[in-house]
Amino acid sequence: MTKADLVVKIAEKANLTKANAERALNAFLEAVEQTLVKEGKLTLTGFGTFVVDTRKARKGRNPRTGAVIDIPASKVVKFRPGKLLKEAVK
Repeated sequence: MTKADLVVKIAEKANLTKANAERALNAFLEAVEQTLVKEGKLTLTGFGTFVVDTRKARKGRNPRTGAVIDIPASKVVKFRPGKLLKEAVK
């Protein structure tokens, strides 16, 4: 599913125009991003939790040349599904 497909589904489910649905989705995504940057964690009860985690620096290997390379530490966003989402997907 693409973002455009999601906008159409939101518009249908919430009885909105596609433009309003897209604005709502963009506002939601922006709010998620700002919360993760500021607080590092966002919990949507029943759906799941987004958490910013830190990956340690590590050694890697270039698959073409086999040369060892240094991979710097980085921050990544992880998602842990909630109970309701897990059950719905089963």
